[in-house]
Amino acid sequence: MPDTLSQTFSALADPTRRAILARLRLGEANVNQIAEPFLGRMTLPGVTKHLKVLEKAGLVTKGREAQWRPCKLNPAPLRDAAEWMEEYRALMEQSLDRLGEYLKTVTHTPPSPPDDRND
Repeated sequence: MPDTLSQTFSALADPTRRAILARLRLGEANVNQIAEPFLGRMTLPGVTKHLKVLEKAGLVTKGREAQWRPCKLNPAPLRDAAEWMEEYRALMEQSLDRLGEYLKTVTHTPPSPPDDRND
């Protein structure tokens, strides 16, 4: 059984794949539409490889309508990753809150220097 969380994070590690997901957040698109912004620096097969990584991670689904192959964002793996990170975020916040409380007990305000003015 594949580790879906690892596949999700691996797929998200690449900025091109994150850009593809950002495009699909706007709605479904075919491969040519997705590839268009990347074609100056990447080939169509290169974009297709990125899409395959996203598909394997379950982040993108590809349909079939005659000759058109619409790609669509699947948010479920993103929700799983967000839930996993949320557990750690909550733990870190608790640790930082405890550290803040501890620092209040061990730090003090230094005394003010004596006033040298002669009144």
